[in-house]
Amino acid sequence: MKKNDTILVVDDENGVRQSFNMVLKDKYNVLLAETGQEAMDIFRKNSVDLILLDILLPDIDGLDLLPKLVETDPNTEIIMVTAVNEIQSAVKAIKLGAYEYIIKPFVVDDVLTLIRRALEKRRLVKEVAYLRNELERYHPFEKMVGKNRKMRKIFELISTIAVSDGTVLVQGKSGTGKELVARAIHNRSNRRRQPFVVINCAAIPPTLMESKIFGHNKGAFTGAIDTSIGKLELADGGTVFLDDIDSLDVNMQAKLLRIIQEKEFERLGSAKVVKVDVRFVAASNKSIKNLILQGNFREDLYYRLNVFPIWLPPLRERGNDVLLLLDHFLELNSKKTGKPPKRFSKRAVKILLKYDWPGNVRELENLVERLFTITEGPVIHLEDNVSFNIGNKEIKGLPLKEAVSIFERKYISEVLESFDGNRTKASVKLGIHRNTLLSKTNEFGLNLNK
Repeated sequence: MKKNDTILVVDDENGVRQSFNMVLKDKYNVLLAETGQEAMDIFRKNSVDLILLDILLPDIDGLDLLPKLVETDPNTEIIMVTAVNEIQSAVKAIKLGAYEYIIKPFVVDDVLTLIRRALEKRRLVKEVAYLRNELERYHPFEKMVGKNRKMRKIFELISTIAVSDGTVLVQGKSGTGKELVARAIHNRSNRRRQPFVVINCAAIPPTLMESKIFGHNKGAFTGAIDTSIGKLELADGGTVFLDDIDSLDVNMQAKLLRIIQEKEFERLGSAKVVKVDVRFVAASNKSIKNLILQGNFREDLYYRLNVFPIWLPPLRERGNDVLLLLDHFLELNSKKTGKPPKRFSKRAVKILLKYDWPGNVRELENLVERLFTITEGPVIHLEDNVSFNIGNKEIKGLPLKEAVSIFERKYISEVLESFDGNRTKASVKLGIHRNTLLSKTNEFGLNLNK
């Protein structure tokens, strides 16, 4: 029978060590130690799943050795071995991290049962840790991809506030994923089976805003040929996402404040009060505090919305999340189009990591879709696609030779393209010999057969 688990027995009495060895050796790998120092030496050199630790050792108290063992490997389970008059110390050991204790003289069946339980706990802990790791690797948080510390804190905050009905104000630059945050809050709330309704405040003309949000009765205004239900009624029981909340004029802000507070309104052309049960999540890519100072946003509405504030960092502050997002969007495009998977060249990845991403995640997503579509081979070479602007920000931080090479390749490519690939005309424009241009096109892989 294969012995998968290793148990370290630490006891100064040889008879106790040998008794444990006889009981355990048929099923487990057994290691024996007489002193605390010997135990630590063995523990550091071997993979140990469980330790049977005597409280009284000749060179160190078991209660002093226990924290050192836990610090060395917190995943190893420890069972204290104690005499009847040492039970108080054994209980203290459990508070310090021990799994359980055994009283001498021990009953074999009880010992084996306790060891099985401790090892099963260890296996379950390892399995949970593994599954969490796999989920982190392969399953984005509510379609949001990121392992950066700032993003992990946001994921934790979303999970925490989702159970509440408090209003949320999400702020961040365009393209950082504010709507994804709102949807994540909704999906993790008790309202998840109810509607999630988006009101894009910037896209709706001010003259139509009230009608879109509150609805209207037939004849309420010129052109109102039918009664229409507004977005607030459609969202009853669910969540309303107010995107670009900063675009609302001050008059509409006052009406919105009343709705958030009272959860009631009237349709245009009707005196009937409509009550709704909705949660509000608002978003802005501008500083609301600055708008308040300018007199363009109501301070009372800001405080009513800002119960749970969330600030989304720009992509340039998220480090290697760029790599995760590149892989994520490449995979999505492969699944969506049915085309074989593709990857970016090492050089392309290096350039993309240096890029400032002013358009944030949305810019990256659009870039990957574009390059995935137009690249025929399995490897995407960024320099082959002049639609990506290699400017000063993109090459900042690269070695001079590499930055010059990137610029040179792009410039030659653009000049060739302007002359439909004609090397003779391009060489005149570039001020170099045609053979030099031929050498450069070969060096950079610009295969324009003209």
